[in-house]
Amino acid sequence: MIPVTKPFLPPKEEYDYYVNGIWKRQWLTNNGPLVNELELKLKEYLDLKHLLYVTNGTIAIQLAIKALNIKGEIITTPFSYVATTSSIVWEGCEPVFVDINKDTLNIDPDKIEDAITPRTSAILATHVFGNPCEIDAIQNMANKYGLKVIYDAAHCFGVLYKNRSIFEFGDICTTSFHATKLFHTIEGGAIFTKDADLLRILAMQRNFGHAGPENFEGLGINGKNSEFHAAMGLVNLPYINDIIKRRMDLCNHYDSRLKGIHKARPTLNSDCLYNYAYYPILLNSEEVLNQFIEKLNAHWIYPRRYFYPSLNTLPYVKRQAVPIADDIAKRILCLPLYHDLSFEEIDMIARILLRVQNN
Repeated sequence: MIPVTKPFLPPKEEYDYYVNGIWKRQWLTNNGPLVNELELKLKEYLDLKHLLYVTNGTIAIQLAIKALNIKGEIITTPFSYVATTSSIVWEGCEPVFVDINKDTLNIDPDKIEDAITPRTSAILATHVFGNPCEIDAIQNMANKYGLKVIYDAAHCFGVLYKNRSIFEFGDICTTSFHATKLFHTIEGGAIFTKDADLLRILAMQRNFGHAGPENFEGLGINGKNSEFHAAMGLVNLPYINDIIKRRMDLCNHYDSRLKGIHKARPTLNSDCLYNYAYYPILLNSEEVLNQFIEKLNAHWIYPRRYFYPSLNTLPYVKRQAVPIADDIAKRILCLPLYHDLSFEEIDMIARILLRVQNN
């Protein structure tokens, strides 16, 4: 079977080394030494001053909305994973969908201004498939109207924008370390901000609102993560450059083998250094997409429709017209991509797709 993704796993003995230490210390969670070590090493690798390791990428978005005290309407993208929108609703805000750019698949900044109302308080944009949004245009719009900016950068580990970590941008940026991501801690995520005072608020909110053992400074949740999860991050981090390089080689191989397929690829931001997190192809129609899926599944190959359906169709949001996102969601398919996928398996996938197209 060839799934759409598999988690990278380091040599088991390297993980066991950290687990043995956890067993000796009997310190399993609550801001343990491995959590602190992972935060320090991530800051060093990413060249960032501030970050917090949290339970997952969804909690990171919810904490961002809460810490920035955002109310009312949040302008966001309909083309993302459901957590981007569900976090907005969960925090009692209203998502206002702005359509995407048909080439980059990110929120279209030229359409944001028309969606702004007196109730608008923030922009929550996703760097889709790790491809940076038009960050400067979004920030200029936010500055003009006094809006906060949150970036869902769940796909972006290792991505640079103008030679700086993509996580530096926005009032708050969030990411996911879920097992499906190229850097993972099994479950996990992180939240980033350049504002030290805001980081202190986030740290308090991550830990139930504690400002001391017997002092609660404000409302909080349990957004902490465990020593076991941090251990996986610590053993995976030294491999990250090799992981990105391998994925680049695999994507280049896909490019060479799929030249005969009638498809498009998202246009990458020219100011980014990409991480090759996914391999999406945009097909001519949903009918062709379904034919591709059916034939691949018959050979035990399982691509995935990221992101389908468009989030404006969720049952708990107001229907809004986003024709480009609706169209893209019906025609986009992510092909298998993971560290130990072989060139031969890519050759097989390409042959199957060519046969379907040529029949």
